[in-house]
Amino acid sequence: MRDKVRVTVWNEYRHEKRSPEIAMIYPEGIHGAIAGFLRTQPDIEARTATLDEPEHGLTSEVLENTDVLVWWAHMANHEVKDEIADKVYWRVLNGMGLVVLHSGNLSKVFRRLMGTACSARWREAGEKHRLWVVAPGHPIVEGLGEYFEIPHTEMYGEFFDIPRPDELIFIGWFQGGEVFRSGCCWYRGRGKVFYFQPGHETFPIYHQREVQRVIVNAVRWAAPVSVVNFRDMAEAPWFPEPIEPFASDQ
Repeated sequence: MRDKVRVTVWNEYRHEKRSPEIAMIYPEGIHGAIAGFLRTQPDIEARTATLDEPEHGLTSEVLENTDVLVWWAHMANHEVKDEIADKVYWRVLNGMGLVVLHSGNLSKVFRRLMGTACSARWREAGEKHRLWVVAPGHPIVEGLGEYFEIPHTEMYGEFFDIPRPDELIFIGWFQGGEVFRSGCCWYRGRGKVFYFQPGHETFPIYHQREVQRVIVNAVRWAAPVSVVNFRDMAEAPWFPEPIEPFASDQ
């Protein structure tokens, strides 16, 4: 196990460039804000990547040196090149952790890993969001109480078209009456995936202590474990392969 978890925080970085109001909330971009609080942790090192960089900042070298990829997206999911989404997909199956935030539920990577449309109801009304902890023994909720509240956010509501989570961590309630599976975990190949709903760009959500706590915990949970001589998931055989030769072959 490495001394530090190597994190790459990926962001479209479009809203912050186009809206002065959003730029005031996140002057270094949403990716910069998230990487900033991750870097305060002694066991985490964080770098950033954005959509408009060559290869979206996710070169093979970057991905090979990433233990956990944090993915924020909203308005440009369709602009991610298929070949880059494919590289991220296979890295997750081979052990890289993935933390998907907010509207990253509609990203090519998340949809491929889930195998569903991943769509949901939404409303932008700046209403209160209460997140209830429903897995109090899970490492992602370390340091939290029974629930925490975000004063103003965008509503996401059911039906959320995802496969049944392997672990449901948070159920969110919104002031307008909707509920949502706001924190979900899945295991895919050797990789771990966490989806966390809060994070609309027009509110300072990633400056909130509890939200930061969840993301830090999620990064630690999603970090890969060491395995020995485990095959590349992209090269898994398409035919039965015995682990020992049959007696007739000896």
